[in-house]
Amino acid sequence: MSERLIPAALVLAFLALLLLGMWLAWRARSRRDAGVAAGQPLPADGIHPILTTDVLYVATTKAGQPLERLAIRGLAFRARGELTLAEEGVVLTVPGQDPIFLASAQLRSAQPATWTIDRVVESDGLIALAWRSDETDVDSYLRVIDPPQHSRVLSTLSTLIPAPARPAFTDSTTSTESEK
Repeated sequence: MSERLIPAALVLAFLALLLLGMWLAWRARSRRDAGVAAGQPLPADGIHPILTTDVLYVATTKAGQPLERLAIRGLAFRARGELTLAEEGVVLTVPGQDPIFLASAQLRSAQPATWTIDRVVESDGLIALAWRSDETDVDSYLRVIDPPQHSRVLSTLSTLIPAPARPAFTDSTTSTESEK
């Protein structure tokens, strides 16, 4: 009996240490990402929906770093949810969480993606929604459950993303050439 007890105790101790390490690492990540806000409050006068569809929320990562998960409140874990595209922006509703509202001004781009942390799908099966949270650029990955809706969601998102601000065009060479 004691021949089996010592190895079993060692395995249990190792598993307990492993779980403790995982918990401490997640806690440290959550503290690190505590300053990154998950969207804004919903507008007081409501939103005007354009399109609503069921999605699988996959992950939110640092912009351009699809393997660096962010532990943002409301967006830390994969879940099934509902994506609402509205004139005012995007609302992601995950059961058990407050809705995440991203105003159109926060949106930077939306493009097809194939992989992100812990998820690989068929070519362009995900949507990478790039947005700005305070001073942090992030990418959120979504998978539209109804495949025919995928391209419709992407095209609607493209209409919500503001055009980049263009600097005023000043042509200094024109004035110097005309003076010559």
